[in-house]
Amino acid sequence: MLKCPKQKQSCHPDGWPAGRRLKKDLEKIVGGLSKPSKMPGPAYNLPASKCITGSKLVKIPGSVCHGCYALKGRYRFPNVQAALERRLKAIESPQWVDAMIQLIKPHKEFRWHDSGDIQSLEHLQNIFRICRKTPDTKHWLPTREAQILKRVKVNEVPRNLVIRFSSHMIDQAPVNFWPWTSTVTTDGNHSCPAATQNNECKDCRQCWSRDIKNVSYGKH
Repeated sequence: MLKCPKQKQSCHPDGWPAGRRLKKDLEKIVGGLSKPSKMPGPAYNLPASKCITGSKLVKIPGSVCHGCYALKGRYRFPNVQAALERRLKAIESPQWVDAMIQLIKPHKEFRWHDSGDIQSLEHLQNIFRICRKTPDTKHWLPTREAQILKRVKVNEVPRNLVIRFSSHMIDQAPVNFWPWTSTVTTDGNHSCPAATQNNECKDCRQCWSRDIKNVSYGKH
């Protein structure tokens, strides 16, 4: 932080007083938050085409990424693609962490990556910083990036963040190297209730709960 000229409060390097940015300015820095209709709160998405592991799995029949929803439909609209690319570029900004903190603070739940995935260990560590500074928000981050996650110790993960490692293949068992997981099943015995409630979370918060070790989703 810097000291603002003729002011006592701290300033960001660009001269904005800390905590005083307008919402529209914060959204410009991060590329805006996404608003999935299923979720109880906002999210942040990146291009699915830039997933490190997912971009390989999408070519494999029987994988959870084969036929990825985030590579078709409205996600292919030019304005949506442009927004996704803006967010991907934004995560490299030195102002990204502070701006995300201010945008997330008002919300009780937040989902990371309704499309896309973590890009690097540095990216994940910046997410940790955001979570620590938004202690009243519950964060959920699904990922398939095993090589990044294996470089993190479980006790390094902020208490208000649940990272769920997603099994790569449909009907595959949960992985055993990480305590919180998710799977996709075709046997009808799944725990996610969204399919029976207009494809919405409604009151369910399984994905955000550390007490739930595995969340299973029905294939759709």
